[in-house]
Amino acid sequence: MRVGFVGAGRMGAPMVTRLTAAGHDVRALGRTEQSRAAVTELGATAVADAASAADGADVVVVCVFTDDQVNAVAPELIAAMPTGSVLVLHTTGSPDTAAVLAESAGLRGVAVLDAPVSGGPHDIAAGAVTVFVGGDDEALQRARPVLAAYAEPILHAGGVGAGQKMKLVNNTLFAAQIGLMAEAVRLGDRLGLTEQALLTALPQGSAASAAMTNIARAGSTGAFIAAVAEFIGKDVAVVRGTAAELGTDLGRLEPLVDAGLGR
Repeated sequence: MRVGFVGAGRMGAPMVTRLTAAGHDVRALGRTEQSRAAVTELGATAVADAASAADGADVVVVCVFTDDQVNAVAPELIAAMPTGSVLVLHTTGSPDTAAVLAESAGLRGVAVLDAPVSGGPHDIAAGAVTVFVGGDDEALQRARPVLAAYAEPILHAGGVGAGQKMKLVNNTLFAAQIGLMAEAVRLGDRLGLTEQALLTALPQGSAASAAMTNIARAGSTGAFIAAVAEFIGKDVAVVRGTAAELGTDLGRLEPLVDAGLGR
């Protein structure tokens, strides 16, 4: 398939590598000579503007960091995308962003899938990153060969915006689990157990979780919080805002989430 790609950075670069290895014709945006050279090394065709990435594409993938970045590039992409194509948004952000873009894209016969990922570059490189998808099932089936190049499982959460809601709940729980682990380390210290001993033993017991495994790999709760606070903090801020708009909050998760963000 012909794939347009915007955001070939920390998360996007291994996606592009997997896509080209799977035989897809990838045109990736690079706004500078240096970024275009990097894209070329990944096996993709480098283009200098978003419209060139989207022109003639079956699927266009956006993997940037914030909603503002999505909104900055999406109109140009949608304007250049052919009827029947699919815009995939991997950025974690507000469900409203996907809904608004889906409405405008629909006028041109372009479908939008909000498809935030759960995992890191190493998961993408292994073809095993989790993707939560919101949008039309038919559009997902059209985009599935592209997503399957780097994602497993691909989980259809519901209509447009549902993928974002699922990811935001996931990351809120993840932050709470980090906070819970930080509290467990403090309890262990009071009991005379070192953090290293806890991180060696607990991942083997019934209390094990993905958060604990990642913390153990980082070597300490402090090191892991320092590494992920920016990314998780952005997502938690979005879910707090979304919850507030709906007249609710994070409930009993609130203090644990703050602890998980190092606050």
